[in-house]
Amino acid sequence: MSSPVEILLQSIVKLDRKLLVPMYLQAVQQLVNAIQRGYLLVGTRLPGTRVFSDLLGVHRKTVVAIYAELEAQGWVEVRPNKGTFVIEQGQDSFVDRGQAQLTALAKYPKETGYSFRKSNILDNPFEYTNCSYSFNDGVPDIRLTQLQQLSSAYSASLKRKSNRKRLSAYHQEGSEYFKEQLSNYLNLSRGLHIEKENLLITRSAEMSLYIISQILLNPGDIVLVGQLSMFTVNMVFQKMGATIRTIPIDEEGIDVDYIRAHFSPGDIRLIYITPHHHYPTTVTLSAQRRIALLQLARAYGFVIVEDDFDYDFQYEKAHMMPLASADQDGMVIYVGSFGKSLAPAFRTGFVVAPHTIMVEMQKYLGIIDRQGDVVMEYALGEMIEEGEIHRHLKKSLKVYRERRDYFCKVLVENLNEVVTFQVPSGGLALWTNWSRDISLYKLASNCAKDDLLIPKTLLYQNQHVSAMRLGFGHLNEQEMDIVVQILKKNIYA
Repeated sequence: MSSPVEILLQSIVKLDRKLLVPMYLQAVQQLVNAIQRGYLLVGTRLPGTRVFSDLLGVHRKTVVAIYAELEAQGWVEVRPNKGTFVIEQGQDSFVDRGQAQLTALAKYPKETGYSFRKSNILDNPFEYTNCSYSFNDGVPDIRLTQLQQLSSAYSASLKRKSNRKRLSAYHQEGSEYFKEQLSNYLNLSRGLHIEKENLLITRSAEMSLYIISQILLNPGDIVLVGQLSMFTVNMVFQKMGATIRTIPIDEEGIDVDYIRAHFSPGDIRLIYITPHHHYPTTVTLSAQRRIALLQLARAYGFVIVEDDFDYDFQYEKAHMMPLASADQDGMVIYVGSFGKSLAPAFRTGFVVAPHTIMVEMQKYLGIIDRQGDVVMEYALGEMIEEGEIHRHLKKSLKVYRERRDYFCKVLVENLNEVVTFQVPSGGLALWTNWSRDISLYKLASNCAKDDLLIPKTLLYQNQHVSAMRLGFGHLNEQEMDIVVQILKKNIYA
């Protein structure tokens, strides 16, 4: 009959021959784990090498190696003519948990042994699925990305001798070369008048907004957002303890007169806007309201955070410049993503702001992203300088414009009786208004059964609105036909 120790060791040590880690090291790690947790108590005599090799189904030499390694690390002591024993590691003693509490040690603890602060605000709002088709809020198609060209640019940057020194240092201020190229690019494409000292390079727009909120917001500060707005941004502001108030949205964007009528100078700390294509409704803030908002910011003393998340995707020849291009009083902080048409790994966020606040932003960036990614930034800088970004975006825009037109066409042909929309001048999503007798949540549930995911974050249905934001950029024409037919089939299912 097997001894209690032998039974325990069979439950503790589980070897996997498929792993790259040698089996004797697998056993050592699991035995050390058992000793540390008190499952193998000080003084426990381990089986002889022959018995243990039979238990594990390995050669005796493997067990000899296991015991030798444990002894070398100071976990066991080999006593001549007596056996191998677990010895103390500086602790007074191990607690005997009892045979009933012994569990498999290949598992990590499910819960902490200490308390910690939890946040409901930051709960992940996104859904994941195995569906073959899905809608999103408007993202590019990775299939259009020139991955070979991007990887070649990165590889060349990595191999360049001048970059090797940069790999061994921290670069929280980012690549000076990239900042110079990006500032030139933004000046030409956005009508800005900035220098590289006005740029902060981040990993994403969310990181940019987090840093901005850390510097500008205190608990209780009033932040204005659109009545329908970007939920991830609201999460960042709420986490800082800000009080979020909403502004009505119409066909000309946010209602600036509403701000003037309901707030006084000094009431508002910050207003967050997506003026080029308001999220989620895609409407453009009119020229008159842009001027009025800049004037109001100066008079009331609030900061405008302008997020041009999809500025690159414009289909009309005439388009409006950002508010930041007309800001003469330093009231606008301009946030964006560079390379939105590229693969996600090649994108980067940026902030444009006056130098005085940029100094403070660099301090926070040095805490949360000290190392940076100078190799990637150098590769992107070269793509700007050589015109590759412009050429890629020009080719992509042609495809996305065609997809926008086709998606509008199939919606009209198949869902004209229940769906209305305005054709957006840019962006990768449509704001679609649906008949109120249709439950959008039920529709989404039924579509999921037919292999189409419609995330809840795209659904807007209450007593005032019944709408969906439907991204089309990631779908080709064949896929659009399929998803629209699934929608049509399940409208009244």
